[in-house]
Amino acid sequence: MNTLAGKVALITGASRGIGRAIAERFAQDGAAVVINCSSSLAGAEEVANGIKALGGSAVILQADIGDVAQVRKLIKDTVSQLGQLDILVNNASIIDPIKPAVEVTEEEYDKAFGINTRGTFFAMQEAAKVLPEGGRIINISTMATTLGMANHAMYVAGKSAVDQLTLVMATELGHRHITVNSVSPGPTDTSMLSHLFEENPDGMEAMFLQRSPMGRIGKPEDIADVVAFLASDDARWVTGQNLRADGGVR
Repeated sequence: MNTLAGKVALITGASRGIGRAIAERFAQDGAAVVINCSSSLAGAEEVANGIKALGGSAVILQADIGDVAQVRKLIKDTVSQLGQLDILVNNASIIDPIKPAVEVTEEEYDKAFGINTRGTFFAMQEAAKVLPEGGRIINISTMATTLGMANHAMYVAGKSAVDQLTLVMATELGHRHITVNSVSPGPTDTSMLSHLFEENPDGMEAMFLQRSPMGRIGKPEDIADVVAFLASDDARWVTGQNLRADGGVR
């Protein structure tokens, strides 16, 4: 179904993992997608070429989400190249540093918050200036915000801030019928999760599997389907919410 036909969607960090799955799902639903990447240009080209091979529309725009000037230019370039912006998905993030909070440096703090929180905020701010009535903003958060995971202070704190910014922006933009929501994936089969397992080799993967009622790790497509719902007209009455897409992991 072309539920997003005529829409333009920008997905940050869309060259792989969850961002890639979202871009591919949006394209299947009829949207013209903007694939943002910082440095993984080859991956972004692979995603774009795959979408075009199936008859979809995709363009690539490079930008470092940790750089506010580049974030602002990304939004402006999206509108200048495609004529509009209807859906923003803030997916780009980093999980590092993975270390005890007492060991985190100022530089690591600034980098983590710069990408995970500041970049997301200014992307929302800039998008809010151009989104039409009924536009959509969807922020990718994490179930880790409810777990108090040791050695992940920066990631958890940054994403917790995103959840609060989601609620505030939903309140401020509601009069324009723009919905703002966040999605909190559970363990999902991505390079970020592989990195997490490498940094925590003491049975973390087995623990997640044990805590999953469905007995498996999530797939990027599992998350993309939830995001596609929030982007659709079916979710017009859902705003200021955090949807846990974690397969029941607790």
